Amino acid sequence: MPISSEALRRRLPLYFVLALSLGLSFVLIGGRVLLTGRLQFIFLLWNLFLAAIPFCLSAALTLAAKPPRAFLLLLVGAAWLLFFPNAPYIVTDLFHLEPRQGVPYWYDLALILSCSWNGLMLAYASLLDMHALVQRRLSTWVGWVFVTVALLLSSFGIYLGRYLRFNSWDVLANPLTLFYDILNRLVNPLNHPRTWGVTMVFGVFLLIGYGTVRLLGRTYEEESR
Repeated sequence: MPISSEALRRRLPLYFVLALSLGLSFVLIGGRVLLTGRLQFIFLLWNLFLAAIPFCLSAALTLAAKPPRAFLLLLVGAAWLLFFPNAPYIVTDLFHLEPRQGVPYWYDLALILSCSWNGLMLAYASLLDMHALVQRRLSTWVGWVFVTVALLLSSFGIYLGRYLRFNSWDVLANPLTLFYDILNRLVNPLNHPRTWGVTMVFGVFLLIGYGTVRLLGRTYEEESR
């Protein structure tokens, strides 16, 4: 897919800052390994890799020299939606924060917060791209419906990952068990209050966060004109 050099030039500052932020997370994880001699939080590198996948997919669509065809947009969009929950999911890695010997508590706090921040920023940057693509092809109203549904599904995915330990690839590797557990919660919602509590609370949190990021960017852009 040919890339628009003009679009890439406009986005280079964003990519540079995201790379710096990710670099800080890598340094903190590596520093912890050197301090303790243990691979306690090395799994966060994998989580950050998964969080970067939807960002790369949406960036590829946005940087394309020509608007992607509907079929390609749907195909990449489906893959994006499948991997998108991995980005905000990293916020729940705060569950792993507790005092441990060999490393200051503040260091682990900074490490996990850094990774959580990067997950959220990759999620919002990616969602901004997909929102713009949907809005451009359809309408403003449909664009916001897409954002709301994507974030609610992402929050449901956070629940599936954190509490039921499913991963994105379980759609292919373990589809029957995944389908059964999802269907059970849809058919018997009152039996699974935590499912819908996590989904709604994280969904609202992510939606408010997305709206804040979007309005901040637009407000300062208008004031600088």
